[in-house]
Order: sequence, then structure tokens, then C-alpha cells
Amino acid sequence: MSNAVFVAHDAKPQVGTIKSFFLIWIGQLISLTGTGLTRFALGIWVYQMTGSATKFALTEVFASLPAIIVFPLAGVLVDRHDRRWIMILSDAGSGISTLMIALLLVWGRLELWQIYVVAAIKSICSAFQWPAYSALVTGIVPRQHLVRASGMMQFSEALSQSIAPALAGILIALIKIQGVILIDVASFLLAIMMLGIAVTPRFAPDANVSTTNWTSHLLFGWKYIQRHPAFMALLIFFAITNFLTGTVIILITPMVLSFASVQVLAVVLSCAGLGMLFSSLMMSVWGGPKRLIQGVLIPELVLGIAIILAGSRPYPMLVASMVFVFTFCLPIILSCSQAIWQRNVEPEVQGRVFAVRRMIAWSTLPLAYALAGPLADRVFIPLVHPGSHLYSALIPFLGIGSNRGIGLIFWGVGICILITTLWASRYSRLRQIEEQHSRQSD
Repeated sequence: MSNAVFVAHDAKPQVGTIKSFFLIWIGQLISLTGTGLTRFALGIWVYQMTGSATKFALTEVFASLPAIIVFPLAGVLVDRHDRRWIMILSDAGSGISTLMIALLLVWGRLELWQIYVVAAIKSICSAFQWPAYSALVTGIVPRQHLVRASGMMQFSEALSQSIAPALAGILIALIKIQGVILIDVASFLLAIMMLGIAVTPRFAPDANVSTTNWTSHLLFGWKYIQRHPAFMALLIFFAITNFLTGTVIILITPMVLSFASVQVLAVVLSCAGLGMLFSSLMMSVWGGPKRLIQGVLIPELVLGIAIILAGSRPYPMLVASMVFVFTFCLPIILSCSQAIWQRNVEPEVQGRVFAVRRMIAWSTLPLAYALAGPLADRVFIPLVHPGSHLYSALIPFLGIGSNRGIGLIFWGVGICILITTLWASRYSRLRQIEEQHSRQSD
């Protein structure tokens, strides 16, 4: 392993690989949409069968926590084996587990614990699929188009999030939940077929991963990031901002419902999906700014301001527009960050590095989900109740209404994001991450 600060990924992809990227991307787009259909449909089933918000929320825990735990192991295997085959096996595992849910529904034997088990299995499959997908894209897309490729990957996620709920609602009425889940199974089959016919570079595993010292391989990604201060700073930055934005994401629904109807909430959430959709499409066409780190830091500042404004007044149009701005910023930030990592981490170790990167960046999200509700219900809402001295003092900033304590949380989150981003922009290693790479390449 080189001791250089960065090693450029300048190797030219093999002939025909741009077409292969489009084939793989289309398959994953359809697969993600199918997964979104199932996720929405099973969420409805769980809530209708149990009437429990806690049991409903547990499906999200089982859908995210196993992946976080498995990421380091997945990264090692991604660097040892053909990434395309790892994606095929991951899609196959998800498809088979989804098919079992459909069969149990048809037989009338589906129980809640089975949904939790399947959610965990799909989560583990995703832990292998994502680093394999990211590393494979690095090998088949020219370096100058990596931001566009990342934008297209973000577009897939945004499209699935924006159309899946509405489409699932229509399909459930027509073909019931069983039919929706079978569509998801078919989407996995199509994704596997696209992977099968795509021409990808011949895989050359990292020779250093062939030994049996699994402990060192599991820790490799973390040690690699530790050796590169700019990467460590970028990772810490995302871990902090993910926690903050996760708090906003979890509280936007109760905040809107405190002053508006369910129909208004639906409009707000639709604006969120449209923001991601338009932004990811823009990144796919534009290719991002010349200095990618600016594509991370500047939209993050805009995002922080949007969160403050969203919490400043209980006005549906204001909240909807700021939510649109919030989600519009996300694909820009994520695409530019992804391209920075893809360009500057050696392709043969990206599986291990990217897996640890996502494990750490995502680890703060469950914490945000766990803390946001109690902080709102037990601390901030009682603190800023109508009639209190604090409520009267904060009216110019938060407006008039009940549950303005959540608006105060939004103010705090937005300010913290601004402070964190300004700190990051002052750290020279992070600010000059691409210049360091250029000097090292020369």
C-alpha cells in the first residue's frame, strides 16, 4: 500500500464499459423502485395488523442496523471477489427473501417476526451490494464522468422514493400486497439479468487480501482513513451532519401535522421527493463543480439555512419550499463526496474503505432517530408551550402555534450545521483535498 496522501484513479476504463454502466444502472433503478414498493406495502401491513407505531418503527431498525454491523466484513469480501458477482448474489438474496414474504402472505401465515427477519436479511444484502456497486462504477466509468455517474445513482434513489409510495398505493388497490411484492421480485430478476449481460473489466483482487488475517482486513478500511487526515475530516463531517439531518427528517412529519392536515403533509413530502429528483437529474447532466469540495460545503450551508427557515414559521408553503431546498442540496453533496472518494482511493481497496466509510457515516442515523422523538416530546415542546416566558420571547423567531418546540429544534440543528460546515471549510487539509491529490499525482 502506498504511503502517499492520495493515489490517483487515472486508469482508463475498458472498451464498452459506459454501455455496461447504463445497463447496470437501469437494472438497479428498477430494483430500487421495486424495493420502495415493498417497503411501503409492508409498512402499511405492519401498522394495520398491529396498530403500533413502535412495531412499525422497528422495521426501520431491522432494515438499517444489520447493514451497519456487517459493512466491514462486506468490504473485505468485495475486495477479494468479483464485484459484479457480489451484486448478483446480493440481488438474488434480496429477491428470494422477498419471494418468501409473498408466499407467506398467499398462504396466510405471515407474522410480524418474519418481516423483521426478512428486513434484516435484505439489510445484510445491501451491505454487500452498495460497496460492490460503488467500487464497480469506479472501474467502468471514466474519471471525468464519476460525478455524473454518482448523480445518476442518486437519481435512482430519489426516483424510487418519490414515485414508490404513490405507485404502491395504486397497485395495492389493484393487485393487493402480494402482487406488489411479486413485482419487487421481478425487479430483482431484471437487475440480475442486466448485471449478467453487462461487460465489466476483468476483476483483479488486491493481493494483500489473500491472506487469512481477517482481523487486519476488517480494520483495514479504518486504518486507511486514519492515515489520510482529509478523508478522516470528511468522514467526521458527514457523521455529524447525518446525525443533524436525521433529526430533521424524523421530526418533519410531527411538526407539519402540528399545524396542518395529512393532505398538506403529503404535499410537503412530495416536495421532498421532487427536490431530490430534480437535483440528482441536474447532477447527472451537469457533472458538478470544478472543485468538488465546494459542491459539498456550499450546499451544506444552504441546507442549514433552509432548516432554520423551515422551523421559523408554521406556514405550509414556507415549510414545503424549504423542504424542497433541503432535499435539492442532498444529491449535490452526496454526488460530489462520492466522486472525491472514488477518484482518490485506489480501486482495489475501495470495497473495504467504502464499507467502513458508510458504516461510520450511517452509524449516527439510528442515534438521531432514537433521540429526536424523546427530545421533542419531553424537552422542547414542554419548554416552548403557549403561555411560557420562553414562548413569548421566541414568537418573533418561531411564530405562533402549538408544538413550536420542534421549530426550536430545527433552529438548533440548522445553526449546528452552519457551525460544522464553517469549521470544515477552515480546515486546510479538507479544503484543499483535491489540490493535495493533484500535487501527489504530479
